[in-house]
Amino acid sequence: MKILENLKYAKNHEWIKVEGDEALIGISDFAQHELGDIVFIDIPTVGETLDKNETFGSVEAVKTVSDVYMPVGGEVLEFNEELEADPAIINSDPYGEGWIIRIKMTNPAELDELLDAEAYKASIGL
Repeated sequence: MKILENLKYAKNHEWIKVEGDEALIGISDFAQHELGDIVFIDIPTVGETLDKNETFGSVEAVKTVSDVYMPVGGEVLEFNEELEADPAIINSDPYGEGWIIRIKMTNPAELDELLDAEAYKASIGL
């Protein structure tokens, strides 16, 4: 189970990688492992500004559908369109090519409320 040190994590298993005032968001290796084979991603929120903890879409696996949440507030700028053709990228590379959305953060101070890698590992029992 990979938990990358350079990311912040939400209790709902999303990760965020900050790039200036923008950030990439995806789901953790733990989350993709728990979901199983991912078959569909639905992100209807591109262009919308959402608050922290609001749902920005859903991830559908063979057995279940799970909502995905904003770890910080922001405007959804982009959906990783490679996931439309091959959503299983999230299973094979959750922290790289498997990113889900790019956002412009509205309140970067909310990053301080997220978990670092060690705290996230503890929250999932690693």
